Amino acid sequence: QVQLVESGGGLVQPGGSLRLSCAASGNIFRIISMNWYRQVPGKQRELVAGITGGGRASYADSVRGRSTISRDNAKNTVYLQMNSLKPEDTAVYYCNVLADLTTYWGQGTQVTVSS
Repeated sequence: QVQLVESGGGLVQPGGSLRLSCAASGNIFRIISMNWYRQVPGKQRELVAGITGGGRASYADSVRGRSTISRDNAKNTVYLQMNSLKPEDTAVYYCNVLADLTTYWGQGTQVTVSS
């Protein structure tokens, strides 16, 4: 079993920055990709950014240029640095890991962008 522990959410003013972290632990043989999704009430969960084991990153158009995803393979940890935050970035952010052909989800961390 794999556990994902997220941290770094909170309240931030527009234009501010946050760094989300997600650490994976447990019986992991190989992580294929680590990703961040977000969801607001009444809407589908959407992919924000993802990174492969080889370090290839991809971003949603809504965050490209403002966010950077990175990972520490030794720690099985993925980070999402978000800058120039906007009120529309407000959501619950979920860590998602594809490992050993199984998908795992974190519990979610709230990000609120408001003055």
